[in-house]
Amino acid sequence: MTIWNDLQHLEFKLYYLDADGIKTRVLESGEGEPLILLHGTGGHIEAYARNIEGLAKHFRVIVVDMLGHGYTDKPDYPYGIDSYSDHLGAVIRALGLDEVYLSGESLGGWVAAWFAAHNPGIAKALVLNTPGNVNNNPETMKKLKESTVKAVLEANYENVKTRLEWLMYDKSQVTDELIESRYRIYTQPSYQKAVHNIVVLQEMETRLKYSWEPSWCGKIDVPTMLAWTDHDPTSTVEEAKPIQDMIPGSELTVIKDAGHWPQWEQIDAFNQVIIDFFTKEHAKV
Repeated sequence: MTIWNDLQHLEFKLYYLDADGIKTRVLESGEGEPLILLHGTGGHIEAYARNIEGLAKHFRVIVVDMLGHGYTDKPDYPYGIDSYSDHLGAVIRALGLDEVYLSGESLGGWVAAWFAAHNPGIAKALVLNTPGNVNNNPETMKKLKESTVKAVLEANYENVKTRLEWLMYDKSQVTDELIESRYRIYTQPSYQKAVHNIVVLQEMETRLKYSWEPSWCGKIDVPTMLAWTDHDPTSTVEEAKPIQDMIPGSELTVIKDAGHWPQWEQIDAFNQVIIDFFTKEHAKV
């Protein structure tokens, strides 16, 4: 299985748009209700390559390289959750969309939740996929920061592979093609500079400005599904419960035999969570 094999028979388009001055890479496939997918820290569009075919049968799937990530522009300032959220809003406006379904993995889940809380009336429903380290664990933050910076500033096959393997329960799911794809992204001169702006959220002083708290989570007024896994390296299923309590009416499901990337390791199970939850919520409208 390779990224290209997952996409080569699909009708899709890969393009760039202007999101309030940020040149942003987007992959789009399918028709129907728009569904935006957001990757995690250090991620990029290809993190969802295995999901696009299945989801595009049900939605207009829009996958985005977030601010400072992938091949999207990398302005030189620290990327807080508000910065990512503002960029997401600019992407939605550039696409001419009024309402969207949102699903984000790790950092992307954090951004999706923050966006929904601070921009009511745009997100129709959320699936928050392993929005990791919800309890601001210093050890996890240190490990994520160090491994990300090393993979970028000392980019080689082994360092990038190690960073990707940390995400997976089944390490064999880290393919040579995925490593090469990320290596090419990490060795961009602009990314070498941007990595410090990306990992600022792994510093406690910055992170605490955006911590999961009832003060903003309580403002999320759309149906929300928390999709956890049984082998997430950043947080346990038990640690999902406080987030579930903070977000009114939210639900929790656990995807088995997966680490931090259930969308990559358990493709069908992950896709079914998305399809079932958003289809159910659409039927209520």
